Formats: sequence, C-alpha cells, structure tokens
Amino acid sequence: MSMARGAIVLQARDRGDGEPLIRIGFTATRKVGGAVVRNRAKRRMREAARLLLPEFGRPGFDYVLIARNGAPTRPWDRLLDDVKTALIRLAPDAEARTAADRA
Repeated sequence: MSMARGAIVLQARDRGDGEPLIRIGFTATRKVGGAVVRNRAKRRMREAARLLLPEFGRPGFDYVLIARNGAPTRPWDRLLDDVKTALIRLAPDAEARTAADRA
C-alpha cells in the first residue's frame, strides 16, 4: 500500500510475523537534489517519523518514507501533517472505514 501526501510518499506493508516491532526506512532520489539536499530531506523525515510513528504507526508493519521535491523546504508543520495524514490513511482499519463510507 502507498499514499502520496504533499512532500512525501509513504509505503506500508504488514509483515504478518506477529512481531509488534515497527520498522521504517527513508529514501530520497536524485530528482530531489544533490547529496546535501537529499540528506536534509531524510533528516527531516526521520524526525517526523520519530515524533509520529509511536502514536500513528501500526505494530507489525514496515514503512518507507520517500521524499518528493518539496520535502527539504516544506514548512515543518505541513511536513508533519503530510506524514500524519499518510499514516492514518494507510491504517488497516482505515480501509474498512473507507469502504463503509462509499456504501
């Protein structure tokens, strides 16, 4: 599953191994910019994940945060909102709620 929001793309996968551990990875392609810019984007995504994953992440899931062009310069509050919204939308129970809303 993946969700694009503002300056990030979030991918999530249920490992199905019964472990309550939440794992996360970060990536930024050269389209985002040079090495300095990519590293800045990854540092910002790491901090956003550190703040938000304990509350909004799902145990037993692997996440990958992918920086888009705006990630290095996006205002901090908006970047946090992008990550939070993507985490909420990718929650397993969010799929059931979305299907119920359409019915």
